[in-house]
Amino acid sequence: MADSDTKSSIQVIDRMMTLLDLLAGHTQPVSLKLLAQQANLHPSSAHRILNVMVGKGLVDKLDGGSYRLGLKLLELGNLVRARLDIRREALPYMQVLHQDIGETVNLSLRQGDEMVYVERTASGQSMMRVVQLVGARAPLHITAVGKVFLADAGDAAAMDYAKRTGLPAYTEHTITQSKALCEVLAKIRKNGFAFDDEEAEKGVACIGAGIRDAEGKLIAGLSISAPVDRHDKSWPKKVKAAAEQISHALGYRAS
Repeated sequence: MADSDTKSSIQVIDRMMTLLDLLAGHTQPVSLKLLAQQANLHPSSAHRILNVMVGKGLVDKLDGGSYRLGLKLLELGNLVRARLDIRREALPYMQVLHQDIGETVNLSLRQGDEMVYVERTASGQSMMRVVQLVGARAPLHITAVGKVFLADAGDAAAMDYAKRTGLPAYTEHTITQSKALCEVLAKIRKNGFAFDDEEAEKGVACIGAGIRDAEGKLIAGLSISAPVDRHDKSWPKKVKAAAEQISHALGYRAS
């Protein structure tokens, strides 16, 4: 992309943010004329930018040509708030679990067909190369927590995921067949936790369990990752218990 195109794109984004800030400062819908004046834009430029934001749900256009903030912003705001709340509530329990087992503890959220790692506790003393860095992503079927989400969604949704992604292999241990995936998901529903047995990275295994909000919705996952030869049989119950404690802190009460 040419420098002029980059500059133009940045300018448009800057104008979008200016218009959003102006709309946020008004309690009532605002006319195009007033928005253009306050943003120091030509009415045609303001109209063009507002139409794009209307199409994306960021802005609502009302009868008479006035504008107000759209519900998409509420949706995005709620997502951000939920994620911040999860991190704040989860971190103390993650630290306790890390102190207990001495291994990496991860907090991750589902985003489409991937898990996104949003928090991590680790001593930094391990010789293991940990791939679950904050901000990293991984497909659902190769992660312990990703399988928890697939199990919760049900076999039909899991099969849709399998068809959509093709279940690509990352190691020789990765589950690449739909039937095998369904069998694993059934065990996860029964046990309340899941394993990644060298499926994302050879030599590294993970154990994951789900975190639910006050409405009982699965919103995140807690996992521990460590070299295969350091895993302990007591870890699955400890991970599940820590995830349940976080869910309780978020208002979830199991029926």
